[in-house]
This record gives sequence, C-alpha cells and structure tokens, in this order.
Amino acid sequence: MNRIIFGLFAVALSFAVGQALQCYECKLGFGSLCITTKKTCDVGQQCYSGVGTAAGLVDIKRKGCLEVAKCNLTETLNFPANSSTQVYRMNKTCCSTDLCNSAMGHPHVSAVSFFTIISGLMVKFLM
Repeated sequence: MNRIIFGLFAVALSFAVGQALQCYECKLGFGSLCITTKKTCDVGQQCYSGVGTAAGLVDIKRKGCLEVAKCNLTETLNFPANSSTQVYRMNKTCCSTDLCNSAMGHPHVSAVSFFTIISGLMVKFLM
C-alpha cells in the first residue's frame, strides 16, 4: 500500500514540476533593447511583457513572471506617492505558454553585432 501511495506522489510531483512556466526576464530595457534571461515562474504566475514610459520621455520595457491578478493592467508609479509627479507608467500584458513573452525587444545576435560594429567604426573615425 505504501508503494502505491509513494508512486502516486512521485507521479503527481513530477507532473507539477513539469508544468512550471518558463518566461523571458528582463529587469529593465530602454528603447528596443531588453537583454533577457530565462526564468521559471512560481505557481499562480504568468509570463508578462511590460511597455511604458519613464518621466514621459524614455521608452522602457520589462519582462518576467507576474501574479495573475496583476496581469493586463497599467501600473503607474508616482513619487512621492501622494503627488501627481509620474515616474513611470507601464502596460503589462500576460500570456500563459512557455517563453511566450519574447516578441518585443528580445535582442538578436545580428542587432548586437550591428551596434558593436557601428561603435567600433565611430571610435576609429573619432580618433
């Protein structure tokens, strides 16, 4: 009887672990650049992509895992909290499949290579 219970527990545990959602994480990106890593979400979280503006001027991006209750909302941060001075405003859009938040701002090797070459040429011509 103990073997059956242990076997059922092992199957349930492997199923639960196998269902962990993988998302891209970018702590903070500017413009179209958002350097990502992979992250495993906790239970009750989904992948999200956030797009917003800081100080009304700079485009910012974030990616990662987010509690379902906070999905598909606009987050606004004012400083100080009781003022109307807005630090940033970000729309957070969620999705629920592995690595589904890759569409915006995920840098490709060609883009990074392009910027590296351009930077090298600029340094060469400025010296």
